[in-house]
Amino acid sequence: MTEQPTRARQAGERTRDLTPPPAPEPLPLPVADAHCHLDIADGDTWTPAEQAISAAAAVGVPRIVQVGCDRPGVAWAVQAAERFEAVVAAVAMHPNEAPLLAESGLLDDALAEVDAAGSHPRVRAIGETGLDFFRTGPEGRAAQEQSFRDHITVADRHGKPVMIHDRDAHADVLRVLADRAPDRVVFHCFSGDAAMAEHCVQRGWFLSFAGTVTFKNAEGLRDALRVAPLENLLVETDAPFLTPTPFRGRPNASYLVPLTVRLMAEVKGVAVETMCEALAANTERAFGAW
Repeated sequence: MTEQPTRARQAGERTRDLTPPPAPEPLPLPVADAHCHLDIADGDTWTPAEQAISAAAAVGVPRIVQVGCDRPGVAWAVQAAERFEAVVAAVAMHPNEAPLLAESGLLDDALAEVDAAGSHPRVRAIGETGLDFFRTGPEGRAAQEQSFRDHITVADRHGKPVMIHDRDAHADVLRVLADRAPDRVVFHCFSGDAAMAEHCVQRGWFLSFAGTVTFKNAEGLRDALRVAPLENLLVETDAPFLTPTPFRGRPNASYLVPLTVRLMAEVKGVAVETMCEALAANTERAFGAW
């Protein structure tokens, strides 16, 4: 990826390096980025997405799950999946969107749009949905949980996996899933501990690890990775967020997946090729063939 000049935040804020990191060594076998936000980019054309897809393919990441998590994002994700062979879509109203939509009386309409998009053959998951107790306070949690349950209903209707957003809400997310028991579950950016990982894998759920697993202070997350069998693992970026070490804080993109894959292989004590094979097979089991 071509590096651009470093930009800083507005005066008075802490300077942040916004230079895209250099491309890592390509992977020996192709894997997919299981969760990405290509639409969060500078510019109002398809060019940034095209560049991101090309850069990812060049390092062995030729497939991307584009996640739309608000009303404009749902439409954009479907269009991207139609436009690019490398892309399939996941669609939902983000947990933090749900209380805002409920307050404005628009949540039912938004859920109807998710339901309509869910029938599209290039839409392969309903999500990210779930619970977020970090950004949504107690006053919004009832709407958030109802939206979560409604999304599970949509996923069941279309026979597609539920992609979970779980932030500071582990026990309540597991409670809802126990009530509804979806056929397929993908924990986007898994953030639980080893005990939670064991709970999830016993139920056959997928744990998708992002750049957070590479962070110096994430030993608990690496412990979760250690106890999870290879057949339950996915890898993602959540780009443009959660850039892996050693580039934490700089812009993330799908071409940086190899950094996380290599760390995952190291933690699991397997060859990078073995990890790539498992991730590719699991992605197809979770989302289908591209």
